[in-house]
Parts: sequence; C-alpha cells; structure tokens
Amino acid sequence: MTNPPSSASGSHSETAATADGSQNQVPWWRRAITYQVYIRSFADSNGDGTGDVNGLRSKLPYLRDLGVDAIWINPWYASPLADGGYDVADYRNIAEQYGTLADAEALISEAHDHGIKVIVDVVPNHTSEQHAWFVEAKSSPPGHPSRNRYHIRPGQGADSEQPPTNWTSVFGGPAWTRLPDGEWYLHLFAPEQPDMNWEHPEVRQEFLDVLTFWLDRGADGFRVDVAHGIVKDMTFPDMAETTEVLVSNTYDNHPHWDRDGIHEIIRTWRSLLNTYDGDRMMVAEAWVRPERLPLYLRPDEYHQSFNFDLLEAEWSAGVFSTIIDKAVAAAADVGSTPTWVLSNHDVMREATRYGLPAGTDWRRWPATGPAEDLNVGLGQRRARAAALVVLGLPGSTYVYQGEELGLPEAWDLPEEVLDDPVWERSNHTQKGRDGCRVPIPWAKDGPSLGFGDGDPWLPQPAGWSGFSAEAQAGQPDSTLELYRRAIALRRTLGAADEDLELLDPTQHGLNEAESAEVLMYRRGSGLTCMVNFGSAPVTVPASTETELVRSGGIAGTPLDPDTAVWFTA
Repeated sequence: MTNPPSSASGSHSETAATADGSQNQVPWWRRAITYQVYIRSFADSNGDGTGDVNGLRSKLPYLRDLGVDAIWINPWYASPLADGGYDVADYRNIAEQYGTLADAEALISEAHDHGIKVIVDVVPNHTSEQHAWFVEAKSSPPGHPSRNRYHIRPGQGADSEQPPTNWTSVFGGPAWTRLPDGEWYLHLFAPEQPDMNWEHPEVRQEFLDVLTFWLDRGADGFRVDVAHGIVKDMTFPDMAETTEVLVSNTYDNHPHWDRDGIHEIIRTWRSLLNTYDGDRMMVAEAWVRPERLPLYLRPDEYHQSFNFDLLEAEWSAGVFSTIIDKAVAAAADVGSTPTWVLSNHDVMREATRYGLPAGTDWRRWPATGPAEDLNVGLGQRRARAAALVVLGLPGSTYVYQGEELGLPEAWDLPEEVLDDPVWERSNHTQKGRDGCRVPIPWAKDGPSLGFGDGDPWLPQPAGWSGFSAEAQAGQPDSTLELYRRAIALRRTLGAADEDLELLDPTQHGLNEAESAEVLMYRRGSGLTCMVNFGSAPVTVPASTETELVRSGGIAGTPLDPDTAVWFTA
C-alpha cells in the first residue's frame, strides 16, 4: 500500500536555476547543504545542561538564516547514553533528556515551515542492552527463540571460557561479552550495544516498521549508522587481521564488514521509501574501500554515501584534486552526487586537525606528540579555506555543528568529565571523541555561553566566548559570516548545476612551481574556486570586480598561503 505523503515534507523535487536561466527539477538531496545536529550539545531549553529538541526548535531561525537545506539529527531516541545515544532502547520514542515524541513531531513540522528538511539517524547494527528484546534474551535460557535476534553463542573451550571468535570491538578490547549463564553475545562497539542478527526475519521487519514510523511523521530521510556492518558471516571465522581502535578493516571477505548480503536489505528499505512522496532519501555511513562504495549507490539502494576522503586527507593541492576528481566521477557513474564532509561527531575538528604537524596521528593526538606542536592560526586559516573548497563543489555538503563558528577541538578536557566509551575501552590511551562534542557557544557570556541556563554536560574551554554566534554575527571577517556568504552564493551559483572542471593553473597565469601548490576548479555556472596550499602568495587570475568571497586577505591582492577565493570566470 502506498503511504500518504506528509503535508509538511515538501514537493517531489526542488527547482534550481541553471546557468542559462532555465529551470531544472532535481531531488533536493542531490545539492543540499545539510547541517549535522549533535542534539545533546546543540541548545538546552530547560537548564539541565543537556541539549534537547525544544532547544533545537528555538534555533531553527538561525539555521534558516545560515542557509541550510536540511538538518541531520544524531540519535534522539530513548537511550541510557552509553555511547552518546547510539545505544538505542526504543526507536519509536524520544530520550527523556531530549523531550517527547510530540516535541519531535513539532520540530519536524516547524523545520518544514522554515524550508528545512529533516534527516533522522537510524542505528540498525545494534541496540542498547536496555532494549526490550535484549532484556528478554538475557533473561531467557540458552536456546530460547528470543536469543536468535542477537548473536548469542557458546564460547570456545570445555567450559566455553573463551570468546567464540577473536573479533575485536571498534572501541577496543574483545567484541564478545559473557552472560551469567556462560554464553557470549557479540558487540562490535561497546558491551552496552549488542549486535542484532539480521538473518532473523523479525529484525528485518522491525526496521521496516521503524522507518515507516518516522516517514509517517514527516522525516525526509535517514542517515544509516554503520551501514557496512549489519550482516555477519554466520560461520563466525576468526579475523585475518587485528583491528585498531576506531578503525574498520576492509580486506576481502571480512567476517563482519561490507558483506554482500547487506545489499538485499538495503533494497527493501529503498522500496519502502519509494512509496512516499517528497524525495525521501537515505545516506549511508559506509567505511568501505573506494571500489566497493558504488555497490551501495546503485539505483535501488542508497541515494548517497558519505565520502570521508577529504576528511582524512593531508593538506595538499594534489591530494585534494585527486580525491575530488575520483569522487565526482564515481558518483556520476551510479547516478548519484558526491557528499563532502570535513568533520562530524566522531573526528577531531578540522580547525585543530589542520594545525597539527604533517603526519600526526590526529586520532591519538596529543598522545602522539606534544601539545605545543599545535599551530592554532594555521588550523583556522586552513579550515576556512577548506570550507570554500567543499561549499563550492557539486553534490551535497554536510556541515557539522560549530564548523560555521570555526570551533576548535576541546582536546584538553579533564579526564574526570570524559564520557566517550573509547576512553575506558582503550585503557586510557585515547581520550575519544568528546572533544568535538562540547556544547555550542551561542552567547558571549553566561554560565554556558548561551547553550542553556546551567552548566553544560561537558565544560566549554576558556576563550570560547569569541567563537560564539553572538560574537561573530555581523562581523564581516568572522567564520560565521564567511559561511553565510558562501552558502548564499552557492544557492545561486554552486547549486545551479552538477558540472565540474578541474583547471590547470598554468593555463591561468601561474608558473609551474606555483601551480603545484594550487587547486583550481570551475563550475558550469562560472563559479571558480582557487586555493593556495603553498607557502607563498600567488596571483589570482581575476579582477576585483569578479571576486565573490575570500577565506582571508584582501580582494584584488595576491592569494595568501592556506587561503581560498571564489570568483566568476
């Protein structure tokens, strides 16, 4: 049966002006700016120190004025928050800390009123240990049918004293935990997150029902967590390689990553979405080899998958150029568009990452090097330049909350406040991801810089007042105003087409030495982006009148190192 469209979910497609002034009908997600909301740290409406749905509702005008097309909300479901909400106890209800289901329904409706689509996070690989299914499984004897919804197995050895396999958790340590009756359950993440058995028909039907539940409430799309991990090799072989903390191995026939059986499941989800009006969409978090990613983007599977290559790239014109060229070509081959990501809730913020010495293992810094190695000014300059790179590219760009404020990583949080399970699971060798999850500063003063009326759940570093939205609003040289200008220009020029031409700088007045450190591309609309990755200023092949926006420096002058400019050509 075809479900009725939500009255607030928008039309089937958006209208975009092309370079010649004609109109094109394209699905909204192909060219969208999507703003990622880590709801726990976005805005606190009731003063309890935790961000919530009503706090997000109060900031919708800010997001509208920023110019975003959609918001992606990290899990807001009922959860004990053992892993920041990615341990879901009830997929059809909102966490008490965040509000109510009625609040969420109002948020979706109000976002639509502002012209903003809503993407909700779905976590299909695992539940919380407090989910009703796992509570039943744990309290039932071995062999009970309720245990088949999860991977619960006898161990090895005469008394099952050893785990069933040598699989390791993404967060560190073994991926198996023993139950009191002697059997073991699989958790590729924290022990509080048991993996579900996707060979079980009840599991498959449950998630079709969960997707339907949120589609009926007007959700415009889904970001699918660990999209490459839900299917396991049911013979449970040992792994051929050990896995580092926060890393997914990608060798062939891996026992629990990127298995072919995933695609049958995705197709059932896509079929469901296709019964709804409004270009409902899915975007996959799939950490797979580049040659495997197109499999997830076939016309009957995901609409998009995150491209993390720029996020992990070294600061180099050649590296950026190669990644962009390959990503655009690969997406075009399957009829999709690239998704550009510089940051998210799982990685060090780029304003800090770009300020570390070349070759630094930023996932483990400062354990891998002294804090004095951080070059704050360099990181900020490069982050602003990188913003112009991705905002000018064809496809869709995902902006993590605080990127538009130039927020740095809060890397020196006291150990006693750390919440990420990575800290404990890595035996205190990695602080984890809390440093990019510190609550947003909205105001120049107050107990939590406008985040709420009380102390935030994670402390904001000293000096964050200057990063606040209030301090930056209306200041022409601020990062916030840079984002606002660039997003507005993108709406008229950067989203007008999906064309891209990488340019040879030597054909535009630069010599060979300069060209090696410069990235240039041009869109079909004529929007041209030039980035100086080098150590000396370079000439911009454009008059002052054609310049649109710079990440730093003065219009009409040579382009400084670690700086980007847009102009028309």
